Amino acid sequence: MEPESSDGPSGLPLDVLIVEDDPIIALDFEDRIRGCGVRRVRSASNVASALTMIRERAPDFALLDVSLMREKSFAVAERLDALSIPFVFVTGYGGDANVLEAFADRPRLSKPCTTKALEAALRQAPRS
Repeated sequence: MEPESSDGPSGLPLDVLIVEDDPIIALDFEDRIRGCGVRRVRSASNVASALTMIRERAPDFALLDVSLMREKSFAVAERLDALSIPFVFVTGYGGDANVLEAFADRPRLSKPCTTKALEAALRQAPRS
């Protein structure tokens, strides 16, 4: 049996972390990501849970909702960046979402997004 690499089928990550405070949206993302062929998908609804999950097992890729219930996901973005883990911001506020200057060049998906756009983000994420 071959050892697992950080890339799954057709260059997809093996393990994706979703940081999303709306459980319906998180489940939708999870279903669609699994449908693309990703083996492990985990969800966190807040920054503290996401940071714990990253500490316990770093993902290969993450989707970060910019605005969570009472906080922003930037602490998670900073941790992922420090670990060289690719991520994409997801926002319902379009391209004008307030993203920290340090992350202004990071890719973004608008909510709602198509499965095609989601899969493209997973495939185009730079690998560390």
